[in-house]
Amino acid sequence: MPQRRIQPADFEHIYDIFNAPVSRFDCGRHCAPLNAGEPVCCSADNAVPIVDRAEWQLLKSRSDLWQRHRPQEAVGKQLVADLHDSCLAVECKRARQCERENRSLACRAFPFFPYIDRKGNFIGLSIHWGFADRCWVMSNPEIVDAEYRRQFVAANELLFERDPEEYAVHREYSASLRRVFSRKRLAIPLIGRDGGLFRILPHGGAMVPATPKSLPKFGRYRSDRAYQAAITEAAA
Repeated sequence: MPQRRIQPADFEHIYDIFNAPVSRFDCGRHCAPLNAGEPVCCSADNAVPIVDRAEWQLLKSRSDLWQRHRPQEAVGKQLVADLHDSCLAVECKRARQCERENRSLACRAFPFFPYIDRKGNFIGLSIHWGFADRCWVMSNPEIVDAEYRRQFVAANELLFERDPEEYAVHREYSASLRRVFSRKRLAIPLIGRDGGLFRILPHGGAMVPATPKSLPKFGRYRSDRAYQAAITEAAA
């Protein structure tokens, strides 16, 4: 008997249990001055949400906030063309018209993804490496609220239960993150599923406790001096 695919009602349940903000303050105020006044995660110029077609059905039934993302440049067109048939690239009306109850799962989870270790265990939240130079939160994971972490874990456990292919995608993404960080000789920052900060060490993947100071910082957020210099340059 063929396996039941994830349905719009499943995403509605996921939305119901995952609606907490990533922190107790507006983290976008840190990146917006460097992105023409708009949070990096709310601009399709930086981050394009990818949704399952079942999630797309749900979003379209709830709001007119979303539309298909149709890139004009060659790289963007290729990225969209390479998506699995079950997925779509979408974009919203941007931050000023955000409807928080109608955010996609990708929006709710950003800038994190469920990290799967070498043994196949979902052990916590790690970062989407490609945005590390633009997202302030990735350099400051200690600000993540405990309720957000709890809801993130619950939502992704439900997602994996209803759609095993999503688990496989995130397991492979976790493996690719280990390869990238090992080449760079960097530890992967991790928020444990039960709380706490950790580092996944390169070349072996050992998980060790971490402090905010021991975790890597990226790009313009690597220091206060670098951040202030970027602010000055953006305002010029």
